[in-house]
Amino acid sequence: MIDVKEVLQDSQDRMEMAAMYLEEQLSRVRAGRANVAILDGVRVQSYGMTVPLNQVANVSAPDARTIAIKPFDKKAIRDIEKAIMDSDVGITPENNGEVIRLGIPQLPKNAVANWLSNAIKLVKKPRLKCATCVPK
Repeated sequence: MIDVKEVLQDSQDRMEMAAMYLEEQLSRVRAGRANVAILDGVRVQSYGMTVPLNQVANVSAPDARTIAIKPFDKKAIRDIEKAIMDSDVGITPENNGEVIRLGIPQLPKNAVANWLSNAIKLVKKPRLKCATCVPK
């Protein structure tokens, strides 16, 4: 026999995990402002190991349109640059030999409105019931 309390607890746990995952993914969204969280997934090959970017460099946002990456070891600057290029960040790094800068492009004015409009359309789509596969 199915224990309803266990099923509800399992569903609640899964929903909380999904919400945490969504929150993490949304923190990496490029929204036209410099946000160092977009580099959280970047891994750098350093001294024979693959490590997160923040373990080989200081990452900061000196202004609203720039992310600055200052390596702890200047020899790692090429590896950091390569890791950013190979990642899905989608921004070309600029290297001056000491600091890598990422220029964050400004979003078009209607980009947020279009995204919101598409999100609302998805929410309003008819959904199917699991058991009978008919629209609600």
